[in-house]
Amino acid sequence: MSNTWIILGATSAIARAFARQLAMRGDSLILAGRDLAELKLIAKDCSLRGALQAEAIGFDARKPASFAAIITAAEQNSGIINVGVFTGSMPEQAKIDADPSLIDGVIADNFIGPVRFLQTITPLLEERGGGCVIGIGSVAGDRGRIGNYVYGAAKAGFHTYLSGLRNRLTRSGGHVITVKPGFTDTAMTWGIKGMFLVASPENVAKDLINAVKKRRNVIYTPFFWRYIMLIIKNIPEFIFKKLSI
Repeated sequence: MSNTWIILGATSAIARAFARQLAMRGDSLILAGRDLAELKLIAKDCSLRGALQAEAIGFDARKPASFAAIITAAEQNSGIINVGVFTGSMPEQAKIDADPSLIDGVIADNFIGPVRFLQTITPLLEERGGGCVIGIGSVAGDRGRIGNYVYGAAKAGFHTYLSGLRNRLTRSGGHVITVKPGFTDTAMTWGIKGMFLVASPENVAKDLINAVKKRRNVIYTPFFWRYIMLIIKNIPEFIFKKLSI
């Protein structure tokens, strides 16, 4: 049975690497994002790599009206429908502190937009059965930290939503994977001080492909972030609130 992947935020570094992996498997791709010209270049590249079909469609997490074209394209493709959510934005916490209006965009890009899209397309996923949803969260959502607590709060909410959606879709044969990347070499992290153990988008994409094959529920990528965050989550609050991490 054919596989179609809707990739939201397809111009992100991790999404591009993931799309290339899917293309080499011969899957069909619906590449969605705000930069339509760039999406068309990615679609052409994926077609050359073996994608059965690669289509570029405009998408903006802050504009629900942009969702309809993607849903329609998915309905026209036969077989199993899958969704990868790679959308997000992460302004510096200092900028948010200076201008709280930036919170609206952070919550829209990382939570409201992705959740609204997934709620809209879930009936189609249930109808087709067997599909997979990959939601890109973040280790930042595991505990609120002074350096990015607004972004972390949005990702924490997304993690909780994905957990509930996983419960729902499993009843129709579907599956949901919550992905918690650590520091990754992407446009979102360029120039940020204090990063360490930075992963490549290509290696993260390989972890995603492996997670789909094994129907994992929650993964940290690279894997060692599971243990780093286990330590961070277990630091007593009276100590943690004095730390600058």
